[in-house]
Amino acid sequence: MTINASGWRPGAPEKGDGAAATSTGNKALMLEEALIFEIGDGETTGVDFADQSGEMQEHKLGGLFRHKPIGLPGLSEPETVRHYTRLSRQNYAIDLGLFPLGSCTMKHNPRLNEKMARLPGFADIHPLQPVDTVQGALGVINELARWLITLTGMHGVAMSPKAGAHGELCGILAIKAALEARGEGHRKVILVPESAHGTNPATAAFAGFQVEDIPATSEGRVDTEALKARLGPDVAGVMITNPNTCGLFERDMKAISDAVHAIGGYVYCDGANFNAIVGRVRPGDLGIDAMHINLHKTFSTPHGGGGPGSGPVVMSEALAPFGPLPFTSRHADGHLTLVEEETAGDEHPLTFGRMTAFHGQMGMFTRALTYILSHGADGLRQVAEDAVLNANYVLRSLDGTLDAPFGHSGPCMHEALFSDDGLAAGFSTIDVAKGLIDEGYHPMTMYFPLVVHGAMLIEPTETESKAALDQFIGALRSVAERAKAGDKALKSAPHFAPRSRLDETLAARKPVLVWRERALAEAAE
Repeated sequence: MTINASGWRPGAPEKGDGAAATSTGNKALMLEEALIFEIGDGETTGVDFADQSGEMQEHKLGGLFRHKPIGLPGLSEPETVRHYTRLSRQNYAIDLGLFPLGSCTMKHNPRLNEKMARLPGFADIHPLQPVDTVQGALGVINELARWLITLTGMHGVAMSPKAGAHGELCGILAIKAALEARGEGHRKVILVPESAHGTNPATAAFAGFQVEDIPATSEGRVDTEALKARLGPDVAGVMITNPNTCGLFERDMKAISDAVHAIGGYVYCDGANFNAIVGRVRPGDLGIDAMHINLHKTFSTPHGGGGPGSGPVVMSEALAPFGPLPFTSRHADGHLTLVEEETAGDEHPLTFGRMTAFHGQMGMFTRALTYILSHGADGLRQVAEDAVLNANYVLRSLDGTLDAPFGHSGPCMHEALFSDDGLAAGFSTIDVAKGLIDEGYHPMTMYFPLVVHGAMLIEPTETESKAALDQFIGALRSVAERAKAGDKALKSAPHFAPRSRLDETLAARKPVLVWRERALAEAAE
């Protein structure tokens, strides 16, 4: 049947059609994008400026004239927009597909959250406005703080820390202040289990403590007996991640807390994995003294890229008096104020001071509270249940395909952990990860936690459907079977990405971080 009077009809191309290279280097909508310095010309600009020579220039610049080219590319507005739009098309994002990074909780960010955060009363305020003009914003902060305290079973919360690691520092500084207040500043040792997040020992060391490792058992949990054996008068406390980085809940958490408290120490919990237990477990009931909460992981605020973060720290009754300023205070008439250095008075003499210039990240507070209110208490409980269900579905669906070093330890929490054990000789985790790129997925977290050789840590999150999980599991199973069979094509994967596999040793030891004109670069070589 013809389509039009000319007689043209559709037909399938012969095998091999379209295999020829293109003159541009582009492959349909996969555009080959040059560096912005190669697109633009340092002698041109996309904007016209009036002539500023003569006396007027002398008056405005005070003699601070440019004596050589500035070295920036000059692009028109369309060229600039196209450049960055083309680059953005080469990014992987949660809006494109499942993001399997373990220990990062890359969940969907509801658009309702974004709408609320962009309301003028929240988005356009200034941190130096009079308190009377920002009662709504302070109300959001105060209500979010109330929810965080309730969900964790703690006594108080510091809202100002800007990220998880910043929150860790806040909690450790509060512990340090508490010890010094009772004349025990000599306690200089922080115990950190092998299954904890990597930032924990760094935070303790940064705060001036000595870090000592506590081993894990064959089940992937803290060796409780080894920890108890190390406790003594020089121990300030323990930093523990629960659920831990092996994706397992620390069943002896209460016993660990009791033992640490018995020798006068404090318990810091890395709350990055709170997403797995929110609404199900209250950390305060486990004897924890301080815990940061990554709002991007549990309460769906944006994550990654060095953007705005937020890591509130909940504290026990014993530690809350030593927390930082400022914090919100609601008076009997409903009026809200900020308690700061000038207004702390005799009511808060033990605070260790200030973490940030202002109160925190308003946009993240608004998004997190929107997420909490839209779910409610029962919905937040379901978040944890679905996250754990999805992770266990991934774990058990890959039985016999990938080695699960702690699969014998019972169900996992919100993330499933695999190793490269069982792959063909010469094949490792990185080959599986590169193969996944060709399948259209961002790789999982690789080689972490360090307690597992060739670790592959996968967190599907509760926002993924069974259909999406099945597609990902099928792709990972296919790549893993190829690695087990010794498919040499995996050693050079990815083949369909904008760039092929780098020489990682050379890229690490001789990174090219600064653009130079080709002639200068060739001369330097």
